[in-house]
Amino acid sequence: MTIQFNHTIVGCKNNRESAEFWAELLGLKLGDEWGPFIPLTVGNGVTFDFANVPPGIPGGIQPQHYALLVSEEEFDSAFALITARELTFWADPRMAHEGEINHNDGGRGIYFLDPAGHYMELITVPYGGWPER
Repeated sequence: MTIQFNHTIVGCKNNRESAEFWAELLGLKLGDEWGPFIPLTVGNGVTFDFANVPPGIPGGIQPQHYALLVSEEEFDSAFALITARELTFWADPRMAHEGEINHNDGGRGIYFLDPAGHYMELITVPYGGWPER
């Protein structure tokens, strides 16, 4: 068996709010709540398990970066939701180009924050471009 990335826990203030935000943004259906987790499975089988971070944890929620490769149509749909909600977005991870879309590797990409303050990135072409076939 080759090594595969299977799942990760996404720490949240409100796991329902964050899970529903991601699901709506990505056009995906949430899985059934399991213990403290609300799962969201993406196309390659990886699961993001949303869980509340208990109050009083030193440092609180540590923001993470989640980069998601999406189709052009999925980008359009997500971007429409981001603009409808008037969320701030950037073309770069340093947040220097607010309100812009990047066109790295011939695709489109943006950065924005989710409800828990995690750094989200949507790209339509992987870094370095698509491999030659």
